Amino acid sequence: MSILPYVLRDFWEDPWSGLSRPSRLFDQGFGNVLTDDDLALSMFNRFGPSSGVRRPPQSSGMSEVVNNENEFRIGLDVRHFKPEELKVTTKDNRIVVNAKHEERPDEHGYIMREFTRQYVLPKDVDPNTVTSGLSRDGVLTIKAPKKALKAPEERAIPITHEPSDQKEPEK
Repeated sequence: MSILPYVLRDFWEDPWSGLSRPSRLFDQGFGNVLTDDDLALSMFNRFGPSSGVRRPPQSSGMSEVVNNENEFRIGLDVRHFKPEELKVTTKDNRIVVNAKHEERPDEHGYIMREFTRQYVLPKDVDPNTVTSGLSRDGVLTIKAPKKALKAPEERAIPITHEPSDQKEPEK
């Protein structure tokens, strides 16, 4: 029997456990035309930071997940979609982001975009507290606070007495 399923079990139950820094995806262009920056980024990834190739600033398509002690936050570049073309829902213990626009003309012909992305919520986030907002530059931000852990309260612990077998002496 392989030990691998036991090692990965915790990851599949809560993939955010142990994540202390932001997690970023840079390939979320959703059908964009490649630019010179994209090609330069590809060269950077091929040769690495020690090759002397400078990493260009990412212009679009970035997805960032932050999971710290105070909140769970997602930033997603959706600039190619109008606000009414976006839908954010929670289902079970997941956040589901769906965006779709019908076929329309662009500089190369016609294009139709659609994507669905799901994020598993950490165990210490209530799905009912999730909020979202769209910035002017097309970044969708989805946030949820972490559940506040109650500080242990002082409480009296009663002491139970077992009945004794001996009778008390009479006075």
